[in-house]
Amino acid sequence: MSGHSKWSSIKHQKAATDAKRGNLFTKLTREIIVAVRKGGPSPDANYALRLAIQRAKDSSMPYDNISRAIDKGAGTADGMQLQEMVLEGYGPSGAAILVQALSDNRNRAVQGVRNVFTRGGGSLGESGCVAWLFDNKGIISVKSGGRDADELGLLAIDAGADDVTVEKDFVTIYTAPQKLEEVRKVLERNDIPIESAEVAMVAKQTLDLDEKAAIQTLKMIDNLEELDDVRNVATNVNFSDAVLTAYAEAK
Repeated sequence: MSGHSKWSSIKHQKAATDAKRGNLFTKLTREIIVAVRKGGPSPDANYALRLAIQRAKDSSMPYDNISRAIDKGAGTADGMQLQEMVLEGYGPSGAAILVQALSDNRNRAVQGVRNVFTRGGGSLGESGCVAWLFDNKGIISVKSGGRDADELGLLAIDAGADDVTVEKDFVTIYTAPQKLEEVRKVLERNDIPIESAEVAMVAKQTLDLDEKAAIQTLKMIDNLEELDDVRNVATNVNFSDAVLTAYAEAK
């Protein structure tokens, strides 16, 4: 799973200057709205809202946009009726793919996801077909920046992280969802820059594919994440550095 976390971090770094920034802000706005409707407009009392606001800030979303999203969620501005959904299926060579969506039109969201699966050589499955392969985790990605990566990992564990993977100068930290914010604050207090931090689905076991199938799966994930209604995509494929490099160069 570390390979997919690395790919997510790469895309996160490009988000602020991406031509699709409007698409990203739309997704972040929806997340804030839903968080407010579930737990209220106060970030101090609403953990999910604090995470949504932090993700928006990490992506350089203007404060006015964040404020308007909170107002919409609280009902002090016109808001949309949003529905959360999880769609599951298989990518090329049987890769498990789990899609978390948030939409004001379920039929449109399902059809859009189905089209991407079909065009990418995969198939949309029934509810529960792959969800059992994943756990909900907090994921924090950092670069050591010259600091000892193993020491950073130990610092994260001491702060409450469940697991850490270290690859060269890249560290991926896994936490319980409710521990994500606490671990992140400890890292920031130690002047460790955060590349990305989110709660997402993580595969319990990973699958290795040949380069062609892995690149096809990455393309499918990318196309799914470009859909306005899609919040997050998870897969059980382990993407090697060679695959990530080959895919990035082919884009």
